[in-house]
Amino acid sequence: MWKTKPFENREEPEENKGNNNRSNYSYGRPAKVRTEPRFDPISVPRPKVDKIAVSVGDVENAPQVAVGGIREVEELLTKDPARVHRVLFRHVSGNPRLYTLQKIAKKNHIHVQQVDAKILDSYATPNQGIVALLHEKGVLTWDEVKQEFYEAKEKGLRKVVAVATNIEDPRNLGACIRSGLALGVDILLIPSKGMCGITPTVSRASAGALEKLRICRPDSLEATIGELKLAGYQILGLDAVTDTSLADFPFGERIVLAVGGEDVGLPPFIRKQCDAVLRIPMKPDAHSYNASVALSLGLYEFARKRI
Repeated sequence: MWKTKPFENREEPEENKGNNNRSNYSYGRPAKVRTEPRFDPISVPRPKVDKIAVSVGDVENAPQVAVGGIREVEELLTKDPARVHRVLFRHVSGNPRLYTLQKIAKKNHIHVQQVDAKILDSYATPNQGIVALLHEKGVLTWDEVKQEFYEAKEKGLRKVVAVATNIEDPRNLGACIRSGLALGVDILLIPSKGMCGITPTVSRASAGALEKLRICRPDSLEATIGELKLAGYQILGLDAVTDTSLADFPFGERIVLAVGGEDVGLPPFIRKQCDAVLRIPMKPDAHSYNASVALSLGLYEFARKRI
């Protein structure tokens, strides 16, 4: 029976005997000679905490205050609902107490969302299936202030009501608040949903104006604007899609000036109630104005002969 020879006993061909040059043979890729020491992560010392640089985004995008737990959120909804921006519920929790809290939140016209448990845990733990996101400042209800604005015409008072809708960038909202205070806005109206909350970033962007300007969240922004129109207010909107220019527009003594959010524009429910929709002069190549810039220009045009 034929047997193979062991590897070490194999004979080389006659032509290769005595020839030490093995360049004609290939045994795979040639080995690379490592000249640098291999990286060892364990041997590298970790920097101290106070030596780690914190990015600007970590500071600027500070999150809203989040409160988790059934008792805690229930107390907020019953005693201080104006402080609550949004309530997050665990999806398909099956807990009847959470269903009751959801009804209380909706009764107070607070936006609610159903989310996964891991999202709730990212805000607050433990949370018992519910987390409330809070405003930095409690907002007013329309019932608390409406009499003052209804009586303005009888008393001969000038009033400026600003309306900000669909603004998702907190810096943009903060800039609206800052400009509103500087240009004589009496109150800022915001919708109950579709907006960023009054976060720490909004507070910083307002440069202190948040604490001085009144902010109101009506149960129905559409109905509130309708009531102000019946009370003699001139309802005005700012939008690029119109032929009426803002420049030298004949303003009334009491106005409601509304602006829409980024890439959304003026909501239809506001546009249909407007006495005029005004266009700010703009180069054709420009897409649009930032919401806070548009509001500032509109307020300036109204205020330049009145302040």
